[in-house]
This record gives sequence, C-alpha cells and structure tokens, in this order.
Amino acid sequence: MIRKKRRLKTARRPLPLRPILYRFAWQAAGIFIASSVGFCLLFRWLPLPTTAFMLSRYVEDFRYETTFKPIDYRWVGAKKISPAAYQAVIASEDQRFFEHAGFDFREIEMAVDNYFDGRRLRGASTISQQVAKNLFLSPSKSFIRKAFEIWFTLLLEACWSKERILTVYLNIAEFGDHLFGVEAASRRYFGIPSARLSRAQAALLAATLPNPLRFKAASPSAYVRARQQWILGQMRHVAYPR
Repeated sequence: MIRKKRRLKTARRPLPLRPILYRFAWQAAGIFIASSVGFCLLFRWLPLPTTAFMLSRYVEDFRYETTFKPIDYRWVGAKKISPAAYQAVIASEDQRFFEHAGFDFREIEMAVDNYFDGRRLRGASTISQQVAKNLFLSPSKSFIRKAFEIWFTLLLEACWSKERILTVYLNIAEFGDHLFGVEAASRRYFGIPSARLSRAQAALLAATLPNPLRFKAASPSAYVRARQQWILGQMRHVAYPR
C-alpha cells in the first residue's frame, strides 16, 4: 500500500507591516499632491467660497461662544478693487512682493538677526505666505504646519500670477471680527464699495492687518493713525503694475 503523505498544516504568516505603511504613505502623499495642485489650478480663476481660516472662526464660535456669528465675506474681482488697496497692502506687508518667489530671505535674515540681538522675534511672512496660511491651514503654529505653508506658498507662486495672489489676499484677509475681504470692510467702515476706496481709506484698512481684532478701523487708535500715515508715505514708492 502506498501511504499517502500527510500534508502538514502551516500557519499563515502575517504580512509585513512596514511595506504596507510605506505603500499607504506614498498613496496618501500622491493624493495630497494631486488634490492640492488641482485645487490651486481650479481657483486660479474661480472665486473662493471660503477659507480654512474662516472655517476655524466657526470652530472657535462653537467651542467658546454661546451665540453664532455669521461671517461677512464678499468676493470681488480684481477690476472691482481700488488700485490704492493693492498699493496699501504691498506698502504695509510686503514691499518686495514682485521681486521674490514667495519668500523674502532678506526680511527673514533681518528678523533672525534682531532675535539674536535680544529683540522680539518679528514676523517675516510675505503676502504669498499669508495667502497660503489663510487659505489652506489652521491658525495653530507648529513645524509641521510650517512645512505645509512652504509647500502651498511654492505652489501658489507656481500656479498663480502675482496679481491673482494679491487679489485673493485682499479678498480673504481679516479686517475685523468675522469680517473678511476688502469689499466687506469697505462697505462696513466707509459705506462704499472697494472700487471707490481712497488712498487714506486703503491705508487705514492696511494699518489694521497685523491684528484686526485689536487694531480697529472703526475707532483707530493713535498707533493705527500713525501706521496709516507711514503706509501713505510708503505708497508713494509702490508702483502697482496694473
């Protein structure tokens, strides 16, 4: 008789975890890159319905406030914004905006030198960086968020024109409590559309941008008035190519 060989039952070995994690990480990175590039290309022309920063305001309302506060946000195209508004934000926020590719390394170096000299660390963010932060990221600060900010800043500079970055910045910048965009700010503070902003009015709005919840255009402090006059002086040297 021919004895049948018994088949030994072998336990299935678990799949190695590291290749699975690597594959998942590469897939997630690919989806993130493709979606972020697609988003930037899509909104190179279309109006932005909202931003991550605006959504974070709603989150704060639900966490800390007892009443809901609607956001006042009105998108307008570049031709419906006064040239003075463009000049004012360039003069106040980023005077080398048309010279750099998203990062002003001269300002970064000066900020670092001041810090090591014992002075307060001041911000050196460009307008492009501020658009990247407000549009895509939360207000929280971390090294991971900074890495994402660098990525999105480079992406915006590659996909959008400088005029588009400025137009988006003026539309999504916060000018007061739950008040976003130069159009909404112009109508609330001056009762006019942003296309009719004067140089002085544009400079006043730009003067509040470092901290619009503290520096108020409706009741400007002596500091805000002084900053407005400084911005008006700087605007004489800012040529907005439009």
